[in-house]
Amino acid sequence: MPSFQTRLKITGLKPGNAPEAVMAAAVEALATRHHVESNQLQIAGGVPELNLRFLVEATGYTGENNQARESAAMMRDAVERVAVKAPCPGRGPPPARPPGTGCRGGG
Repeated sequence: MPSFQTRLKITGLKPGNAPEAVMAAAVEALATRHHVESNQLQIAGGVPELNLRFLVEATGYTGENNQARESAAMMRDAVERVAVKAPCPGRGPPPARPPGTGCRGGG
């Protein structure tokens, strides 16, 4: 099964939500469709960043990437209910990306 990684920078919490609710929302959203391999919170440039890795059913390159992008969008929507996210510079919403890529490094 192909493994994908998604990252999402968080700039604040929405009123009434605990910090733990952010990761819980992200994991819960991805887990509805995929096995979540790992999740961690990192600090990148002083900004909290969720980093989740998940498995996608093997269906071929295009299908796998489409599934990963759709799932990353679902995760982003779930997180936006409890937190405020930072946009990727110079881009629209961040899609799921293969391991080792993301907003940083021009990926």
